[in-house]
Amino acid sequence: MPLDLFPTPECVHWGFFDGTLPPVAEIASGDVVTIHTVSGGTEDLPPDGRGMTVRPEHRRILAAVEPGPGPHIMTGPIAVRGAEPGDALRVEILEVSLRDDWGFNLIRPGAGALPDLVPDLAPGGGRIHLPIDRARGVIQMPWGLEIPARPFFGVIGTAPPPADGQLTSIVPGAFGGNIDNKELTAGAVLHLPVWTAGALLSVGDGHAAQGDGEVCLTAVETGLTGRFRVELVKGAGLAGPWAETADHVITMGFDPDLDEAARIALRAMIALISGRTALSAEEAYRLCSVAADLRVTQLVNRHKGIHALLPRWALHGAS
Repeated sequence: MPLDLFPTPECVHWGFFDGTLPPVAEIASGDVVTIHTVSGGTEDLPPDGRGMTVRPEHRRILAAVEPGPGPHIMTGPIAVRGAEPGDALRVEILEVSLRDDWGFNLIRPGAGALPDLVPDLAPGGGRIHLPIDRARGVIQMPWGLEIPARPFFGVIGTAPPPADGQLTSIVPGAFGGNIDNKELTAGAVLHLPVWTAGALLSVGDGHAAQGDGEVCLTAVETGLTGRFRVELVKGAGLAGPWAETADHVITMGFDPDLDEAARIALRAMIALISGRTALSAEEAYRLCSVAADLRVTQLVNRHKGIHALLPRWALHGAS
């Protein structure tokens, strides 16, 4: 029977990745798993009487689970049978749907891409709660604008090596994690390195909508449901995550310095092109300059993100 994993106090971890965390479930390569998530701490819940529904399991998690160093409540981890360091997971995102009828957006003084734009706020003043019409697929902004929903999970990751200890969920890394890449919607495939036995896949940080950059600190944070096909790729030897969609291949770079994040993503794209075609590194570099787009994934996760997108057609005729 396909795994259907709900967020309960026993099936989530809050704010951290850890290679020693025991799995809450195990699947085999090729299995399809449905993962439900919640987003937000106690202070992020909408006030009563606003017509927004807070799920009972969300309240139970907040009452029973100890917060870690990051804000993300992740469902998992899920072990993949036979996964060992050096392997990879091919995570096909089959479906992503809105689970809750509300989301929130947060500005915090001293944070975000413009930390001095809002120097001071009254307690709670930086947080707004946004109604979500799941039937119509829109988010209502306070000034009346309706934003089309384009849901995706900000956090999808394997566990880091156990020797790394507990890592905050804020900072993305070679294990994936808080990638915040809005291209990872339904139909995308994310490739993640395996760093520990079982891989230990976790998912969370649901976004109903986000712009590239996520500049004010958060997107429209909300609970989502995702359906994934997870396949084990033995001996893949990936250095970091990469992704593909129907139209593009995507490489990623993370670093405190945005320029270095761009260089990491670009080097990864050159390596991908050279590995798939007969092009030399120099020729792949030229191809990137004329056909690839480098976009700012996010500016707010301590390690900034750049993702490089190359249209699939650019790989044709280069073998």
